[in-house]
Amino acid sequence: MLYSCSSIKNYTPQKKYAVSDLQQDYTLLRNILEKKHPSLYWYTSKDSIDMYFNKYYNSITDSMTEQQFGWKVLAPLTNKIKCGHTSFGRSKNYAQWSRNKKFPSFPLSLKCWNDTMVITSNMNRKDSVLRRGMLISSINGIRNKELTQTLFEHMTKDADAENVNYLRLSSNFPYYHRNIFGISKAYVVTYIDSAGLEKEISLPVINLEKDTTRKQKDASLVKRKKGENKQRRIEDDRSLAIDTANNTAIITINTFSSGRLRTFFRHSFHYIKQAEIKNVVIDLRSNGGGKIKASTLLTKYVSRIPFKVADSSFTVVKSLRPYTKYIKQGFLNNLGLFFLTRKSKSGVYHFKHWEKKVYQPKTNNHYSGDLYILINGSTFSASTIFCNVVKGQEGVTLAGEEAGGGWYGNNGILIPDITLPKTGLRVRLPLFRLVQFNHVAKDGRGVMPDMYIGTSYDALLKGFDKKKQVVMEMIKEKNRLRN
Repeated sequence: MLYSCSSIKNYTPQKKYAVSDLQQDYTLLRNILEKKHPSLYWYTSKDSIDMYFNKYYNSITDSMTEQQFGWKVLAPLTNKIKCGHTSFGRSKNYAQWSRNKKFPSFPLSLKCWNDTMVITSNMNRKDSVLRRGMLISSINGIRNKELTQTLFEHMTKDADAENVNYLRLSSNFPYYHRNIFGISKAYVVTYIDSAGLEKEISLPVINLEKDTTRKQKDASLVKRKKGENKQRRIEDDRSLAIDTANNTAIITINTFSSGRLRTFFRHSFHYIKQAEIKNVVIDLRSNGGGKIKASTLLTKYVSRIPFKVADSSFTVVKSLRPYTKYIKQGFLNNLGLFFLTRKSKSGVYHFKHWEKKVYQPKTNNHYSGDLYILINGSTFSASTIFCNVVKGQEGVTLAGEEAGGGWYGNNGILIPDITLPKTGLRVRLPLFRLVQFNHVAKDGRGVMPDMYIGTSYDALLKGFDKKKQVVMEMIKEKNRLRN
């Protein structure tokens, strides 16, 4: 503890690491990925991966800060693997040093889709020109399409399911722009005015200072209402709402990692059965995944047929040695690999439980009525497994946009961090490849909706949920025909 506190106190993000230190970290990372990653060559050929490894190693020609090494070398490298679970993160020292700090920033938050960028907020309160809803066509001379693609080259995804990255940019465009392009004293922004004309404006960088007064006030509030805040966090993870007029239950599940889901599912589907609800909407648009057991439990409540989680799930190693010390909970993960897997004739080690276990739909409180599942690019990992199983079943409609999780499969189950010893940077290492039950051909896309409902500019301006609105209109029409 004393050593940790001292290292944080002495930490500075401006520290530059020698070329030899960066090369050592990079070489270690390459060795671990080549020997332990289950899908390094799944969507990118070995020849191409080798070429990228050499390219980014050769780019280490001068000393770099942690930030430079991470975003200029590790981020584009992990992008080429096309695995949404293989991404880099900053060091623990940086995470603690940066907590509650504000950084200079590009002043606009943007909603991004295809080659469109729309202002959702402007942090410069004195700016009377750029307002919510205005279209942006370029930043610092880089047009929308080229700008988006450049940013995407530093972001991870499953195969070619790029939709997740549009939502990542939309949730924090200034963060990605700052880290990938750096800070400018001023930003030259091209926008479309009310007359449809393209105009140019120079925007100053925004410097947001930490508001210590507000922080102290918020901290005391949390202390006084600790129990209330805990309950609010649980409700943020999942919720149940009833539209009595349309005889519809709307279940929102934002994660499969927390939220006391077992109890929530049991109570929710019991109520739905007792109240004779005819329509259920499950909203997974903010669900980035989590525990496969939780995803599977939800599937059991709504699946019309028996199902499995995976056609195959395997790892390429029986142990993380000789790299155990660089991998989080390496000893425990070694135990898991040893006891949970069995070697096949092909030389890989299969996790038979997910391949062989056939799950039966629930007998108590099972729901078999009309089911609508809202998905988009943030629907990822375990939530994609759920969508894949129920897609195509009678009475089930997936609505929205392409999921961010790969339809053919993904990498996960155990995903420890690699910590690079010189810089402290971390890279996530999935240990298993999971090919989904009744998967589609390996086309590199995410789970597709049965009914596509794209981004609506009008809904963005007026602040309503277009996807949910379309589904509720369908439900109203079906109710009308029933009656």
